[in-house]
Amino acid sequence: MSSDRLAVRKTYKLYVGGAFPRSESGRTYEVTDAKGHFLANAAWASRKDARDAVVAARGAFGKWSAMTAYNRGQVLYRVAEVMEGRHVQFCAEVAEGEGLSASKARAAVDAAIDRWVWYAGWTDKLAAVLGGANPVAGPYFDFSMPEPTGVVAVLAPQQSSLLGLVSVLAPVLAGGNTAVVVTSKERPLPAVTLAEVLATSDVPGGVVNVLTGDADELGPWLAEHADVDAIDLTGASPRRAMEFEREAAGTVKRVLRAPAQEPDWTADPGLSRMTPFLETKTVWHPIGV
Repeated sequence: MSSDRLAVRKTYKLYVGGAFPRSESGRTYEVTDAKGHFLANAAWASRKDARDAVVAARGAFGKWSAMTAYNRGQVLYRVAEVMEGRHVQFCAEVAEGEGLSASKARAAVDAAIDRWVWYAGWTDKLAAVLGGANPVAGPYFDFSMPEPTGVVAVLAPQQSSLLGLVSVLAPVLAGGNTAVVVTSKERPLPAVTLAEVLATSDVPGGVVNVLTGDADELGPWLAEHADVDAIDLTGASPRRAMEFEREAAGTVKRVLRAPAQEPDWTADPGLSRMTPFLETKTVWHPIGV
């Protein structure tokens, strides 16, 4: 094979509504590895792109939330299967972006795939764990059950480009919500590859929408958007997170606050990232009717 081939420079696009459009602004930026070497160009999402992503997420919510919990689990498990097929590519992108050794990058990718499988397994168990029959003083059956909140904006972690991303995105989907994700600005490539995985899996278009660019730029527009029901501020910078909370309050959004520092994503997540984006529906039914 010839050693003097020209490098094939790739310009990555957004993932909105099951398609891969360019940013309407035409803006791109250079993505480099941990040592500053050029890797690719990525789209720099604009306010219009964010609005388009919300429209797509809202359009997909009805179909996704109406699926049986078991079926959603099957769809999410299929994503893990396709991720496994892209294992080598994910390892290379995580190693380059995060400056990890090959073994540490492989461990991070393994953990990300395992985490996705773990959340896929929770889809049909949430109702049993979080719901139940309520004792009431009257001739009624009274049941409470979890339901998805709706469209969730997710500002993904800035440091952990795949494991952290999966740890904030998968729980949103497991509960039946749809998502608009803003990736790590400096390390977006694993997120774009995940978008390609989603596009070739069974996840309906619009359930996940991936925006590359600056979370601090896109955050205010998503926080104030009236058709976004909840927002996860994990990837917001500390100096902007409180501002986003105030903007989210204007439309009474559910808000998952930004941590003081990026969490240890290898720790057991429990249910702490699923319950903030679930609502409890209580149904009363007369006995004997």
